[in-house]
Amino acid sequence: PGRRMGGDHPCFIIAEIGQNHQGDLAIAKRMIRMAKDCGADCAKFQKSELEYKFNKKALERPYTSKHSWGKTYGEHKRHLEFSHEQYRELKKYAEEIGIFFTASGMDEMAVEFLHELDVPFFKVGSGDTNNFPYLEKTAKKGRPMVISSGMQSMDTMRRVYEIVRPINPNFCFLQCTSAYPLQPEDVNLRVISAYQSSFPDIPIGYSGHETGIAISVAAVAMGAKVVERHVTLDKTWKGSDHQASLEPNELADLVKAIRTVEKAMGSPVKQLLPCEMACNEKLGKSVVAKVTIPEGAVLTCEMMTVKVGEPKGFPPEAIFDLVGKKVKKHIEEDETITEEAVENHVKKVKC
Repeated sequence: PGRRMGGDHPCFIIAEIGQNHQGDLAIAKRMIRMAKDCGADCAKFQKSELEYKFNKKALERPYTSKHSWGKTYGEHKRHLEFSHEQYRELKKYAEEIGIFFTASGMDEMAVEFLHELDVPFFKVGSGDTNNFPYLEKTAKKGRPMVISSGMQSMDTMRRVYEIVRPINPNFCFLQCTSAYPLQPEDVNLRVISAYQSSFPDIPIGYSGHETGIAISVAAVAMGAKVVERHVTLDKTWKGSDHQASLEPNELADLVKAIRTVEKAMGSPVKQLLPCEMACNEKLGKSVVAKVTIPEGAVLTCEMMTVKVGEPKGFPPEAIFDLVGKKVKKHIEEDETITEEAVENHVKKVKC
């Protein structure tokens, strides 16, 4: 609502906070503010209803990682999971400072809550892209959908398109590789072009987990209309996503670079531009006489050469068209051949 995605519209930039807030509401608000200050369009989180996302054994599994916030995986995830009331508070804060707020619904019940929360769009994480019942139920909510494609095949993405498109035409695919941090050789930006060819009626974007901003900027140059990057306040913080996230200065640089690339994409029409006129006047070359050419002579290639001339005359690309034309006046060696000196020359009138 209030912002179109795709077509000639600016790239929609999602700052993926995910669970990099460390389970701390104050840090989460700082990160929303950071995303806004850096120029991102949206601050995004990850919402799970843990008993619907994981079975009991998964939640009871011991979790001894250096990134753990509890003895079991369930304790770890509960520490990082905000309540419904905290989500309402975060959404209100985002609205107050003027940035879109949403979350990946990591299970069907989380989607129900986010629908109730009235988010502007649903983000489908890569782990649910091949969860077809989830996709159907989410599509039927009628909200725009941004669907990542990590861990999926092109055949699966075609099935996703066939499931979602008849129910809800407002969706897009993001090329994504689910590795943290992502190595350049595993990015496969050419999938963006493959998606553009296979699904020409939806926007295509990029969700990156690499370090740095160059690859994400390249994705925009290839036509990505949505870019999602994980963000953090400090890459050294505990948590497996921080290393593959952008710190504030990097996010600001990414936004600035994307907006610069969008300006630079410009027009497909190749022509002499107004900004080039000064250079053309100073360095643009003209056809000049290689030898003295007497009045009445018929021009040949041997009589002409190309130099920076004063005054300006015929442009270099006209030299072959001048062959066979008769000159109306004497032209000295090294003198510019002007339109007035050539017989039957019809001056082109610019419309």
